[in-house]
Amino acid sequence: MSSIHKTVSISFKRIDSQQRKYFFVYKPVASLFWERDHFKRLMGNHRPHSHNHSHDHSHHSHDHHSGNAGKSLVIAMFFNLVYAGIEAGIGLASGSLALLSDAGHNLMDVSSLLLAWIAIKLQEIGPSPGFTYGWKKSSILVSLLNSILIFGTVGFIVYESIEKFSRPTAVSGGMIAIVAFAGVLVNFSSSFLFHKSKDEDINMKGAYLHLLADGLVSLGVIVSGLLIQWFGFLWIDPLIGLLIGFVILYGNIPLFKQSVRLSLDSTPDTIQSETVEKELKSIEGVLNIHHIHIWPLSTTENALTAHLVLKNDLSSEHQRVIKSKAREILKGLKIAHVTLETEEERENCGQIDCN
Repeated sequence: MSSIHKTVSISFKRIDSQQRKYFFVYKPVASLFWERDHFKRLMGNHRPHSHNHSHDHSHHSHDHHSGNAGKSLVIAMFFNLVYAGIEAGIGLASGSLALLSDAGHNLMDVSSLLLAWIAIKLQEIGPSPGFTYGWKKSSILVSLLNSILIFGTVGFIVYESIEKFSRPTAVSGGMIAIVAFAGVLVNFSSSFLFHKSKDEDINMKGAYLHLLADGLVSLGVIVSGLLIQWFGFLWIDPLIGLLIGFVILYGNIPLFKQSVRLSLDSTPDTIQSETVEKELKSIEGVLNIHHIHIWPLSTTENALTAHLVLKNDLSSEHQRVIKSKAREILKGLKIAHVTLETEEERENCGQIDCN
């Protein structure tokens, strides 16, 4: 038995029976990731970051966030998939377009949640010679793909609603209301899972808004079912389907715009270039800043490169302190990946092409 094999065996013996049961019975997928990371640590395959300690800290907190987000996505996918299947079956049996439209949107939400989960896993792939930033950008591409798919769903819902206005069919209003009430519980509970992470990741924000919108739409479907049950207003059913489509469209347009901007490496909406410049210029010894570039590495991480113009004849220690302060300031502005070049005032690099 090799020394590595013995080490792995000893490590597994240290795990008590409850932990083994958790990893290998209840969460086999989690055990795969645990074994992979544990084995990498044993092999000394942990790659040190080329940045300072403050960057390392923010990077590890991102991994923790990704783990929590991944669990939330799996839970939300499960409950929404089960509910969408039940809703679609009852919608087909009752002939309710409102239920079918809502079920279709819930299935699209499941697809979006699945893509977001895949993006999280792709972001965990480390850098390589061909992909020096790893696969971090995949989260932005997923957010763009999700937005495009949602536009297609809206088109289908609107088309079916308009068609049914011309030929309304009898539906069970009471059944519609009961199923929609279950939807309120499922969607509001699922959206709560992303309440904290929605401000950290556009994909999590998209999941939160879509699930919240689904819950509100389900409230509308309850009203639709009650009006049909009490007054026989069959035209309410396609009207609710049409309203669902426009609610989804209204929430999707801002996310689509933001996804396109991030795909084009624009400055993230949460960062103001003017604020960054002002904060960096406030550091003692910094006279100016130029050739500043800010772009998203993923939906959760941002990068910056810039030239700092310093006073002439500063010591190397003073320059090191300036860079350290700059990194701390940028970390507070949610920019963790930083590359800074310093130059003296006499060099006048800002007047020439020194990218």
